[in-house]
Amino acid sequence: MAIMRINVGPIHPGTHGVLRLVVDVDGDTIKDVEPHIGFLHRGVEKLMETRMYMQNPSYTEKLDYIAPLSWDDLYVNSVEKALGVPVKEPAQYERVILLEFQRIASHLLWLGTMVNDIGQLFTIFMWCFRERAKVLKLLEDVSGSRMFYVNLRLGGFNKNPPPDFAERCHQLADYLESKITGYQDVLDADSVFMERTRKVGVLSKDDAIAHGVAGPVLRASGVQEDARRSHPYYVYDKMDFRVPVKANGDAYDRYRVRYEEMLESIRIIRQAVDAMPEGDATGMPIRLIGPQAKPDTIIMQEELPRGEGIIYMVPDKQRPYRIAMRSPAFANLAVLPKISKGQRFADLFSIIGSLDVIMAEIDR
Repeated sequence: MAIMRINVGPIHPGTHGVLRLVVDVDGDTIKDVEPHIGFLHRGVEKLMETRMYMQNPSYTEKLDYIAPLSWDDLYVNSVEKALGVPVKEPAQYERVILLEFQRIASHLLWLGTMVNDIGQLFTIFMWCFRERAKVLKLLEDVSGSRMFYVNLRLGGFNKNPPPDFAERCHQLADYLESKITGYQDVLDADSVFMERTRKVGVLSKDDAIAHGVAGPVLRASGVQEDARRSHPYYVYDKMDFRVPVKANGDAYDRYRVRYEEMLESIRIIRQAVDAMPEGDATGMPIRLIGPQAKPDTIIMQEELPRGEGIIYMVPDKQRPYRIAMRSPAFANLAVLPKISKGQRFADLFSIIGSLDVIMAEIDR
C-alpha cells in the first residue's frame, strides 16, 4: 500500500471557503481526511463582548453570508429574551416569513453550487440563481439591502413592510413552487448526479447522533430533530409543516432533505402571510436602548439553514458580558473524516458539498 498525501485548499473551489484538507489516498481511495480550519478567524465572539447590544448584528450577519438574516435573528432574539423585550405580533409573523425565504435562498445557492462542484447540470445552477434572485429582491425591498440586511430591532424591525408585502409573498411563493418542483425530475434523471450522490458519504443514524451533527445532515440520517418543532419560537408552533427525514444518510438524501425543506418553507410562508395581523411591526430605536438591570443567563436556539444554531449569553446592562455560539456547520464539518474514508477521491467534493459548510461561521 502506497499512501499519497494531497493538500486540498485552502484556496480550492471545492472546499466551499477557506478550508484546507489534508487527504491521504491509496490510488483513488481515501484513507484519511484531516480538516484544517482557522483561516477566517476574526475573534467575533470576543469583539461582540466589547460592543453594545445592537452594535453586534453587523457581526452576526457576516457569520453566514449566504443566509445573513438567520444568525442576525438568533442574536437579536437572544437579546430580546435577555432584556425582556416582547416581539410585536405582526413582527413575529414577518420574521417567520423572511426567515423561511432566507432558508429557501440559502438552499438554492447550495444546490446550484453543489451540482456545479461535481461538474454536472449547469442548467440547475442557472435555475437556482434565477429563483434566488427573486427572493433576494423581496428581501432587499423589505430591508433596504440586498445582502446584509441589519434590519432587525428589539421587538420588531427597523420599518414596517411594504403595503403590498402579503401579495408579493404569495406571488413569490407560487413562482418558487412552480419552478422548484421541476428540479427533482431533472436531477433524478441525470445518471452522473445519481452516481456521485447515492451511497456516497454515508452517515449512519448512530454516528450522526454521536457526532452531534445538525440540520439537514442530521435529518438525512433518520433523526427527526428541528428546533422549530422542539424549541418553537415566534409563531412556528402555529404553523402546519412537515420535517423531512430520510434514512440512508448519503449525499443524495442530504440533497432530498434540503429540496423538500424548500417546499415546506413555502407552506409556512403562505400560512404566516394569511395569519399575519395588521399593525405596527417596528421595534425599539437603537438610540433609546439604555442601561438595563442585569438579567439572567440566556441560552437560545433556532433552526438555521445549516442546522440548529445556539447562542449562550451572559448579559450585562448594556452589552454581552460573555457570548458563545454553537455553529451547526462546525459540527457537520467534524464528521467529514468519518464519512470520507473508503470513498473515491473525486467524491470528496460531493461529500463536502452535501455538508453545506460555511467557513465564516466555522472559524468566527
